[in-house]
Amino acid sequence: MEIKIHSHCLERIQERGTTIGEVEQTILTGEQFPAKYGRIGFRKNFIYEQEWNRKFYRNKQVEAFAVQENDGWIVITVITHYF
Repeated sequence: MEIKIHSHCLERIQERGTTIGEVEQTILTGEQFPAKYGRIGFRKNFIYEQEWNRKFYRNKQVEAFAVQENDGWIVITVITHYF
């Protein structure tokens, strides 16, 4: 399965403290749910155990929003939650 990362998503990956590898893992093994505008959302929790914006978090959740294209996905954007 091919996973393409849209340029908008690449910007959000850097801004929100996620990696391309985490986005790919989220698409491949995360929970799938319906999203707005005919997109599909994917959600996966990761052990983090680090600081983000000067606060320590044990976990982070990556939500990737994608559209299906042929046999793969185009990831449009990503949201990261820390907890």
